[in-house]
Order: sequence, then structure tokens, then C-alpha cells
Amino acid sequence: MPLTPLDIHNKEFSRGFRGYDEDEVNEFLDQIIKDYEILIREKKELEEKLNSQSERLGHFSNIEETLNKSIVVAQEAAEEVKRNAGKEAKLIIKEAEKNADRIVNESLSKARKIALEIEELKKQSKVFRTRFKMLIEAQLDLINNDDWDQLMEFDVDATELKNLQKEDSLS
Repeated sequence: MPLTPLDIHNKEFSRGFRGYDEDEVNEFLDQIIKDYEILIREKKELEEKLNSQSERLGHFSNIEETLNKSIVVAQEAAEEVKRNAGKEAKLIIKEAEKNADRIVNESLSKARKIALEIEELKKQSKVFRTRFKMLIEAQLDLINNDDWDQLMEFDVDATELKNLQKEDSLS
């Protein structure tokens, strides 16, 4: 067991012939006691500090361990999110390709239908043009007919017209 300042203070030395000066020894012992007390106090403070630092180190070690676990969990979650995003992206691409194919097919179908309608309209316009041409030619034939010339040559007497009008009004 180590010495305490009290042990040093209470230490009695036997007296011998021609021994040391008692006052000098007591002063020296007092100085040793003071220094020893300071050392003990410093040792206690250092032990307390060491304990505190050990507790903090343990606390930080726990935090570090928790953080490491959290990082691992976060990395795994990130990988899972990445995998899910990849799967979802593939599904979206497949769906987009299906929609694109559908849209292209619908567009081709509509284009074919419009092309058929255009052809039908061309046929109808040709028929209409032919009929219209025939109608105009028939009208031209009527205008160019000699009957018009005969009509223009026909003279009606004004007195005959009055008589005809009177007959019409009487009937």
C-alpha cells in the first residue's frame, strides 16, 4: 500500500547519537508532504479525467458503431432504391415502346384511311367534273341552237298582244 501524506507526517524516526537536525528533517518532510499531496491530487484529477475521457470514448465508440451501421443500412437502402428505379425505368421504357408502337400503327392506319379517302375524293371529283362539263356542254348546245335565232326573228304585233292580254284577263 502506498504512503499517504499522513503516513509521512506521522513518521517518527528513532534518535541516534549524532543524528540529523530534527528541524531540518521536519522541514524537509513538510515539503515532501506538500509535494506528495499535490501529486496525489494531480493523480486523482488525472484519473477522473481519464475516466471521463474513457466514458466519452465509449460514448463516441457507440456513436461510431451506430453511424457505421446506419451507413451500411443507408447504402443497402440506396442500392435497393437504385435497383427498384432500374426496374421501374425498364417498365416505363417497355410501356413507352408499346405506346409508341400503338401510336405508329394507329398513325399508319389513319394514313392509309386518309389515302383511300383522297383516292375516293379524286374519283368523285373526276365524276363531278365530267358531269359538270357535260352539263355546260349541253347548255352551250342549247345556246348555240338555231331555235334562238328563230325566236329573235319572230315579230309580234303590239295590237295582237293587247288582244291576247284581254283574252287572258277575261278567262
